[in-house]
Amino acid sequence: MAVKRLAILGSTGSIGVTTLDLVARFPERFRAVALAAGRNVERLAEQVRRFEPQLVAAADAESAAALRAAVPDFRGTILAGLEGIEQVATVPHADLVISALVGALGLKPTLRAIESGKDVALANKEVLVVAGALVQAAARRAGVNVFPLDSEHNAIYQALHGHRRGDVRRIILTASGGPFLRTARDQLRAVTPAQALKHPTWKMGSKITIDSSTLMNKGLEVIEAHWLFGLAPDQIDVVIHPQSIVHSMVEYVDGSVLAQLGIPDMAIPISYILAYPERLPLTHLPSLNLVAAGRLEFVAPDLERFPCLGLAYRALRRAGTAPAVLNAANEVLVDAFLNERIGYLDIPQIAGQVMERHALIESPTLDELLSADAAARAMASALTTGARLEATA
Repeated sequence: MAVKRLAILGSTGSIGVTTLDLVARFPERFRAVALAAGRNVERLAEQVRRFEPQLVAAADAESAAALRAAVPDFRGTILAGLEGIEQVATVPHADLVISALVGALGLKPTLRAIESGKDVALANKEVLVVAGALVQAAARRAGVNVFPLDSEHNAIYQALHGHRRGDVRRIILTASGGPFLRTARDQLRAVTPAQALKHPTWKMGSKITIDSSTLMNKGLEVIEAHWLFGLAPDQIDVVIHPQSIVHSMVEYVDGSVLAQLGIPDMAIPISYILAYPERLPLTHLPSLNLVAAGRLEFVAPDLERFPCLGLAYRALRRAGTAPAVLNAANEVLVDAFLNERIGYLDIPQIAGQVMERHALIESPTLDELLSADAAARAMASALTTGARLEATA
């Protein structure tokens, strides 16, 4: 059996770390030949020493210099910045690119990977949210696959396997509901970053954890599902499932519903894609114990308390540059909230304002998408400043 060679974009994040743990557990199956990360030089240096990739890229020149100093015996190449990350994405001897950079930063490297003929395992939902039409068109031209790594989309992918896409009535994405599922709306105004970062089920990075608490993460997943599976907005439903055991479902035209269940551990969806169409024996994980899990609860999302989900559906229906604008504004607003520059409920309020003020482009080019992204960030930043001044007045 040939060893599958991996290029990992975002190697120091939670997805990258879990992927590399699987590489370490199955060295006869996988090898990490190229890594790209941000500014976590200490962790990246540990990964370089352990996995000995041939090519590494850090976020900027300062981080790259620090990495060189930390691994003086490294014989491979160390690069810096977006250009370096794109070289990792297109490294000739990689069989699969793991796209797990946070936010819209992952768009260009993922497109470059696809254009160079690489299959991509996508954990960065913003890539399809911002430029789904362009990404899927590029994948068709290159004849490559875009595999879903997110647990929900991976669950849909598994439930679709062996069935005709034309027989799908709808898909049902499950959401944990985050830490504020049962919090009264008037109490959400006083939510602190520390409270929002206490996810009840999953261990994730700070940005995605905040998105999970607002249900923006689920809204972005709705947009991503549209591009991954070719379904209309009214064929994509969301249900709150606090136990995070049913990871998503597919309903077929005959009324059959297929669900993928499992413990909430990202090693399962990642391993499924790494070894596809085989499955890896993940003996280090406990089996799902349904008796111990007890009652499984499903609740309709409350769009008044979690308006971000409604904003995402609105952006998907408007199409064009609207999803890119929503995503860009949200990235700015989450950062502002984490740094205590705005309140929790300012996130959906300001994001909605940015969407309403944006002049939609229906069939944008990549440059137009990037311009819309930049304009939305600037507008969100300006409105954030206004919200901060109003709050302190």
